[in-house]
Amino acid sequence: MIDRICIIEGNYYRRLLPLVFFRPVYDLRCGILTLREKIIQYFPDIPVSLHCRSYIADVLKQQNPNFEINEITGNSCLFINGRVLVNSEFKDKISQDDEDVLYTKGDEIIAAKVSGKKLETLKHRLNDLFTHSDFNDLKRKELDVKIVSYPWDLVKNNGEQISEDFKTLTKNIKGSKIKGTVYSNVSLLNESNIFIDEGAKIRPGVVIDAEEGPVYIGKNALIYPNATIEGPAFIGSKSKIKIGAKIYENTSIGEVCKVGGEVEESIIHSYSNKQHDGFLGHAYLGMWVNLGADTNNSDLKNNYGSVKVVIDGKQVDSKSMFAGLTMGDHSKSAINTMFNTGTVVGVSSNIFGGGFPDKYIPSFSWGGSESITDYDLEKSIEVARKVMARRKAELTDLDETLFRKIFDLTKEERRKR
Repeated sequence: MIDRICIIEGNYYRRLLPLVFFRPVYDLRCGILTLREKIIQYFPDIPVSLHCRSYIADVLKQQNPNFEINEITGNSCLFINGRVLVNSEFKDKISQDDEDVLYTKGDEIIAAKVSGKKLETLKHRLNDLFTHSDFNDLKRKELDVKIVSYPWDLVKNNGEQISEDFKTLTKNIKGSKIKGTVYSNVSLLNESNIFIDEGAKIRPGVVIDAEEGPVYIGKNALIYPNATIEGPAFIGSKSKIKIGAKIYENTSIGEVCKVGGEVEESIIHSYSNKQHDGFLGHAYLGMWVNLGADTNNSDLKNNYGSVKVVIDGKQVDSKSMFAGLTMGDHSKSAINTMFNTGTVVGVSSNIFGGGFPDKYIPSFSWGGSESITDYDLEKSIEVARKVMARRKAELTDLDETLFRKIFDLTKEERRKR
């Protein structure tokens, strides 16, 4: 019997930069839920501890006062890699073993059941990142599961995960899944595959097409007239989809976002805006991002070749024909900004000007294709404070300390610019 689950980070978290500067890997979204929320959905009766890098621990404690952070109580624990896409099959396989065991997939740690003296040793390692050597003396088993390694893995699996999460979240609903207000002249295609939560409003002329996959619309969301949403799709609570917007398949838009124009196969984490016309495809935007009017990103090369992306200073072959924009928290683009295929923009950057900027833009950058320099740290913090206040959120002292830490951590990449 497992006393506790501990969701862990490992050394490979850097492959998900810049999306994980401000959060642990398991707080990224894929589908309707974050990776952490999926784990909790499948293990609802077991207390959960959260393991993370030491420099984000204080902010994580602030955000999660009811969780143990880098601490484990109990005599037995199931460690789960926070990058695993947990499902019922994973739970069934894990539940078959009563003994201590390490589950792997190639060189990846997937999970580990640990108890007794071994667990006591690991409790003293919770301020460090876990590696294979921490679990060397355990029996090993290979486990075939999906694991997120790079930002494009989140996007690639998003449609399937929306469908899986939709089943999980709506399985106990009796009767109609339409709880909000649907005005006249709204077209709901395959209504049984559509969930509209309480307080949500769907204005006249909207088309919600769930024939190819489910559509989940959260509490108090507002879909303006003549918008089209094609499933699989997720619109988070209090988000607004603007007049005439085109939200294509495999798209997740998190909480408190404003989105217009054309969006396809993308994830907008939460609290971010793409209000105006312009195309966003095969992209992942972090929190507090704002894309100016007519910002566009390419997600397909003219030669239809595999897209190469710069991750943590190294060029990585995505092995995919499609890869769009990856943009970290608090970054912004000006009107008419163009991003090339597979562009990565770090956190707290402001991109503007004509032409295509570089395909890799370090955190805290200011400029575009013609010239680029450092974005002043004090100004970036003040802007973040103002942006968050507009959404009735506070930039706390701990948030500010984390800002400064990330600025220091990214100095070297700016020097190489």
